Amino acid sequence: MDQNVFDWGKHKPVPCTPSDPPSPLKIFTPDEGGEHPVILFVHGFMISSDLYTDLLMRITSHGYIAVAPQLFNSLAFPPIQLETQIDWAAKVADWICGGLQSSLPAGITANSNKLALVGHSRGGKNAFCLFLGHAKTVAKFSALIGIDPVAGKCGIEIAPQILNTNTFGNDVPVLVIGTGLGGERKAKYSIACSCAPKGLNHVEFYKRCSSPCYHIVAEDYGHMDMLDDGEDSLEGRLSYKICKNGKDRATMRKCVGGLVVAFLRFALEKDGKALAAIYSDPGISPTKIVVEKK
Repeated sequence: MDQNVFDWGKHKPVPCTPSDPPSPLKIFTPDEGGEHPVILFVHGFMISSDLYTDLLMRITSHGYIAVAPQLFNSLAFPPIQLETQIDWAAKVADWICGGLQSSLPAGITANSNKLALVGHSRGGKNAFCLFLGHAKTVAKFSALIGIDPVAGKCGIEIAPQILNTNTFGNDVPVLVIGTGLGGERKAKYSIACSCAPKGLNHVEFYKRCSSPCYHIVAEDYGHMDMLDDGEDSLEGRLSYKICKNGKDRATMRKCVGGLVVAFLRFALEKDGKALAAIYSDPGISPTKIVVEKK
């Protein structure tokens, strides 16, 4: 690879203050002027977008503008319904197309014609739902990424149901990243369900995607391991308690960040060298991965 996607890129990520956004959100932009593709990142269930800071900055360092809304109060109960979250995500997508540019530093141009939709956990399902038209948006997505997407809990899919179809019929490239430990319970005899239960997790999303679709599983890591360490916040500490975890999050963030960047280069910039290198030799990843594609 001309530049190792698993390392930090050449750009320094710069946080930006959004102008009149439809939802509270974080923006990171490269420090170098010019035109940059955009990713809309949708957080997981009851997870603050703050806990994705390292992952978002890693991606931004490779030349992408990251927009990460907070679609509901992560500690609120009862949580906002999934359909409402999808509607809010659609409003943020519309804002990216019309309002993002005014929030960026001078010399930085957002290319909303190269827009990727990314989501983790239930946010992964939200991303798929938005892409499949469950909320209206003027945005046109050029790539779709699900990071350990989850459709429900304990064998039941949460509405809106999208796994009741044989194919999503996607017309853009899709990457589905899974975790080997996500389908396991935190403790062997726990009565709680796993965080990414079998029958509702990344495997099912990949099955329903049309070509081109890429499926990469980090076997030794869990559903929350791409988050920041987060030990200085209540939400961060809780994220270690509810899902089975791998050895360290830093390695998983490095892995996921690199996989996302390699895929974005392929899908948005027609540069498939990094993605092809990963599929040719999965051992270049910082953690063990299993790959397949169609």
